[in-house]
Amino acid sequence: MFKGTPETVAQRREEIVAACEQLYRTMSFKDITLKEVSNVTSFSRPTIYNYFQTKEEIFLALFEREYERWNADLEEILNSDEKYSEQQLAELIAKSLERRAQLLRLLSMNNYDMEENSREELLASFKRAYGESLQNFRMILEKHCSWLSGADIQQIMYVFFPFMFGIYPYAEVTAKQKEAMTEAEVDYKYQSIYEITYNCLTRLLSK
Repeated sequence: MFKGTPETVAQRREEIVAACEQLYRTMSFKDITLKEVSNVTSFSRPTIYNYFQTKEEIFLALFEREYERWNADLEEILNSDEKYSEQQLAELIAKSLERRAQLLRLLSMNNYDMEENSREELLASFKRAYGESLQNFRMILEKHCSWLSGADIQQIMYVFFPFMFGIYPYAEVTAKQKEAMTEAEVDYKYQSIYEITYNCLTRLLSK
């Protein structure tokens, strides 16, 4: 790891992660290399190794940042003085995930390999951001869903957070995939991230 001021290290790491995010908008995980990342930063590939040892570590940092962004949305819901019904709460959370399509896309990847090829301290940092989302989600339900017991909330979380792994592949379907479904004569109604999330949450939160 590069030895510099914490501010310098953070700034350079952020530039690398932002470059990865830029590439990820139009490229797949498997096609993005450290060389590709270096091409859209001010750093050479050897310099990147001072901050991230693998491509997976860069993606893990991007993943962490996406959870932090979602946490900001969840905290806004949590800290609101409004009292929300289950439908309103489902709508707010669904809208928050609609804005976090990149988080859902990352969730749909093989996270085992990403985590396995990252150093423990970086993985722990990522897990803290993930754990914060669990905590925020739990506190939102405790605040706005008084009809749910502690056991109910735990069960909802064990359903909803694994459910999130599958939202992106169902909502963001390519033209090739749609054509294949048509040829296979599969009668399927496509829904948006918002619709899939909202429909799930309204059922989970119903009294």
